[in-house]
Amino acid sequence: MPLSKCPKKSETPWKEWDRKAQKNGLRHQVFAVNGDHYVGEWKDNMKHGKGTQFWKKKGAIYEGDWKYGKRDGYGTLSLPDQEAGKYQRVYSGWWKNNKKSGYGIQFYGPKEYYEGEWCGDQRSGWGRMYYSNGDIYEGQWWNDQHEGEGMLRLKNGNRYEGYWQRGMKNGHGRFFHLDHGQLFEGFWVDDVAKCGTMIDFGRDEAPQPTQFPIPEVGSPHQGPGATPREKQKPAVLALPSLSQLENRHGFVFSQGIPGEVGSWEVAPEAGSLGLPCSPNQPPAIPSRSKF
Repeated sequence: MPLSKCPKKSETPWKEWDRKAQKNGLRHQVFAVNGDHYVGEWKDNMKHGKGTQFWKKKGAIYEGDWKYGKRDGYGTLSLPDQEAGKYQRVYSGWWKNNKKSGYGIQFYGPKEYYEGEWCGDQRSGWGRMYYSNGDIYEGQWWNDQHEGEGMLRLKNGNRYEGYWQRGMKNGHGRFFHLDHGQLFEGFWVDDVAKCGTMIDFGRDEAPQPTQFPIPEVGSPHQGPGATPREKQKPAVLALPSLSQLENRHGFVFSQGIPGEVGSWEVAPEAGSLGLPCSPNQPPAIPSRSKF
């Protein structure tokens, strides 16, 4: 009995052409419609491996690792400098899913840059920021702002050590005024010191010390350790005369000597309200609206 064979169905030509057109492996240069071009490795028609991308519109260049068409791994991003006529490095570090993630260095200008951790194109984690005015911040970051514990050292040498929130001093912290030789320790709210203690700290070595030193707590000039002579005398209030009180408030006092501390009471014809006084406190005068 003769054997019959079914002929193979011929494959559509475009499928074979597309398979051959898929980019895999190294390609010297591939241009896009907008003028961008890429040189490097491919996999399944996507940038994968080592490669360099040129963006025509911004003139930016990325050199580094790629993963399925996105920057992923270690790489460097550079932008052209019109004045210098060459490319300047903007970011050098780790990437994930086309965003800065991990440790990296970002350059904002000739004298301003950040080195530390990133997450989703934002400074997050530990990092150190060098500002163009000479200030340096070192500590924790979150969402591109100071957050958590950190130290800000100013150009003149003064520094703040403590807690931050939303890029501002918030919480307990210490501010070293090294130019005056003083230390402030207390609580901060939105960059404003609300309460705390100021003490002399290396005042003799300070370049611009204050005119008078701050007395220590418990010294003979302050606090519970002060002697009776050195304790501050209570303020003496000059009491008004009876005629002045009568003219001003329209009632008469039955007893009490102006200028002396004693018990003052309102006479029966003036009312039944009494005004007792302690030996160290002058009598309180009722307001006109109560009578």
